[in-house]
Amino acid sequence: MSGNSTEGRVYHERHDHVLKIVIDNPAKKNAFSPEMMEQLSDAFTLLNKEEDLWVGVLCAKGDNFTAGLDMPKFFGPTATRKPRPEGNIDPFGLANQCRKPIVTAVTGIVFTVGIEMMLAGDIVVAADNCRFCQMEARRGIAPLGGAHFRFITRAGWGDAMYHLMLCDEFTSAEAYRIGLVQEASTRRCRQHPPKVVAKSVGEELGRQIP
Repeated sequence: MSGNSTEGRVYHERHDHVLKIVIDNPAKKNAFSPEMMEQLSDAFTLLNKEEDLWVGVLCAKGDNFTAGLDMPKFFGPTATRKPRPEGNIDPFGLANQCRKPIVTAVTGIVFTVGIEMMLAGDIVVAADNCRFCQMEARRGIAPLGGAHFRFITRAGWGDAMYHLMLCDEFTSAEAYRIGLVQEASTRRCRQHPPKVVAKSVGEELGRQIP
């Protein structure tokens, strides 16, 4: 594990061949600081490099997946953003993508980079209470973490344009309908938190590896 929990952190745990990666900043609805983004990159890099790690599971502490970036820490005079270390995995899979499958478990608020992180992975498990929103256009900025093309790939042109341009909030049921989420409202999703279901999916994926 790594990181300073008082400032928010991303830490990881090994479970046999599964690397569980946890976003831990619930006091700020798991908003990302630059330091947390660096820790996420480090965790994905570990998953990518270690041969005995076969699958990653990305989840979050608390009631929400993430409210997005802590904007003043990334942009403007108080920004503390740093370049990603050379060779590290890009959490959005734009520059250097992890070669291992990633299962993402989402709950509660899933805004902006939260959607882009789950789209950069492979399989998404969602709780029934999710509130998805790709709101960048409302702020006059572009979704630069991959939503501008992955949303279209997953959902198709019409549904992608609807949600990207209207910047509306939509539910887990809608995310499942358009293909952003692969498992929601199933029996095991109703019986267990999404992070537990996602870990189970990750273990099932690992068993398929020869």
